[in-house]
Amino acid sequence: EVQLVESGGGLVQAGGSLRLSCAASGFAFDDYAIAWFRQAPGKEREGVSCITTRRGNTFYTDSVKGRFTISSDNAKNTVYLQMNSLKPEDTAVYYCHAEAITTARVWNNYWGQGTQVTVSS
Repeated sequence: EVQLVESGGGLVQAGGSLRLSCAASGFAFDDYAIAWFRQAPGKEREGVSCITTRRGNTFYTDSVKGRFTISSDNAKNTVYLQMNSLKPEDTAVYYCHAEAITTARVWNNYWGQGTQVTVSS
């Protein structure tokens, strides 16, 4: 069974930090790109950051560059999102997403259940 389990969300004051974790199981972790998305109330889900677990290539959306850091511990099948200098506009439900195209050219993608991040001003 494929699972992506997020943790680490919570309530923090502006300027504070949180570290989100995404623990994966049930698929070949090293073959996937793992991303964090977020969705604020009344807004569309947006991509925040992504990492290719085998090569460690990373991507950040402009609004979080310099504040968020994504990393991967392949031995633990876990991806982290370190969030520093948090702002009220970072408030959202954060989702973990895993994606790959298999050698059989099948597009696999999976979502976690989400974790709430609330930044107070």
